[in-house]
Amino acid sequence: MRWLNAAEMAAWRSYVVSTLLLRQRLHRELTESHDVSLIDYEVLVCLQLQADRRMRMSELAFRMGSTKSRLSHQVAKLEEAGLVRRARDPEDKRGVITELTDEGLALLEKAAPTHVEGVREHLIDLLTPEEQTTIAAAFERVQAHLLEGES
Repeated sequence: MRWLNAAEMAAWRSYVVSTLLLRQRLHRELTESHDVSLIDYEVLVCLQLQADRRMRMSELAFRMGSTKSRLSHQVAKLEEAGLVRRARDPEDKRGVITELTDEGLALLEKAAPTHVEGVREHLIDLLTPEEQTTIAAAFERVQAHLLEGES
């Protein structure tokens, strides 16, 4: 077993705590300004990024790092609010497609400036361009490593 040394532990702990605090702050700003949670906002973004604003629930769950049952509960709330709609996948009747509605897109467009402003204020603007490049490279490598096992 290779235990973390002091520098490694400092890197790990600062990542964990900072990520948690950042997500809490972004969530608070979105809920206070637009009555939408950060998680719900992220679901809407995932759908909006698709050319047809639609995605299979299983793919959406994977991209959100969620279970299908947890995502299903979350999407049900969004559907009740009129922000998304679900339908059977016409290509695979066992699958379910979630689609961003015009109301969901409008909320996303209204909330996006608040979210970007928060990301900029609480992360991006605190880093030098070199640090941004380093962080991007490091987490792209982590992401690629973690996705290798998912294929």
